[in-house]
Amino acid sequence: MDDIQQYPISISEVIKARQAVYQKLKPTPLIKYNGLSEIMGAQVYVKHENHHPTGSFKIRGGVNLMSHLKTKGVEGVITFSTGNHGISIATAAAWSGLKSVVVVPENNNPSKNRIIKEAGAELIEAGKTFEEASKLVTTLCKSRDLYYAHPADEPHLINGVGTEFLEIVEELPDVDAVIVPLGAGSEASAAITTLKSINPGIEIYAVQAVHSQAAYLSWKKGEIMKASNTTFAGGFATGVAYELPFSIYQKNLTDFIVLSEKEIYQGIALAGFYTHNLVEGAGGSTLMAALKLKEELKGKNVVIQFSGCNASPEELIHAYQDPFFKNGYSD
Repeated sequence: MDDIQQYPISISEVIKARQAVYQKLKPTPLIKYNGLSEIMGAQVYVKHENHHPTGSFKIRGGVNLMSHLKTKGVEGVITFSTGNHGISIATAAAWSGLKSVVVVPENNNPSKNRIIKEAGAELIEAGKTFEEASKLVTTLCKSRDLYYAHPADEPHLINGVGTEFLEIVEELPDVDAVIVPLGAGSEASAAITTLKSINPGIEIYAVQAVHSQAAYLSWKKGEIMKASNTTFAGGFATGVAYELPFSIYQKNLTDFIVLSEKEIYQGIALAGFYTHNLVEGAGGSTLMAALKLKEELKGKNVVIQFSGCNASPEELIHAYQDPFFKNGYSD
């Protein structure tokens, strides 16, 4: 399957991916929120990837990947995940009639585990972290003759996710800046591949947790780095940067914001207050990052991305106790 993993990543491939993606999915809303625009001093839009059937942007890549695997006669896939990628692979595989196995860390978000199993995947818990869970996959994909759908180093995932950014630029041609969460890196890579090909002047900002900042440290130093991985926010809980997406985002981000655990919870709270949307930690992180970039973004057309909504009940209870959920943002 080396021909699949060596597949090109480009704007033309993103455009091709639309055919597969739109057989299963509809474009997600891009909504301007006046309350957010007022506190930001900018025109603030939210791209609602949290409105997908799986609750996350990753399903776009999963659908695109499965459409290619079907043409190769693949019967099943295996991957590792903290949740949203696994949900995407499990769901897209089921839609395509393929078997799927998803390896998650022990003590993973139970809500995400439940959705993975409901989609029809075999769920295996192994290791304490995202990276430890990955070690079992290498062994199992050979013994079970399954295709290894890597959560980051997989071109079809990136091309599929790129369809999101085509939707943004078609609906808002004069977009100035886009903010995305960055964990393994498929979404940031897709944003760069798509938006920079259309308008190199579009600013792309990434956000990650200070307690799981391997991607940020890699971007900062210019080489792949490892770091501790302890954030509660599974959507960008990675302890190492991954080669393929890193090669794309390494020199193409305008800036990179890191958030504390408290700030990530506050992002969930503010999403609830201003948009009445339920989001997970990575999903609300872009809102907090935008507030930290307030001066740089003033007067611009800004798109923040709600990447997913698969938060655990405990995370939501914690977030909604924050005063921002009741009163909105204050300096």
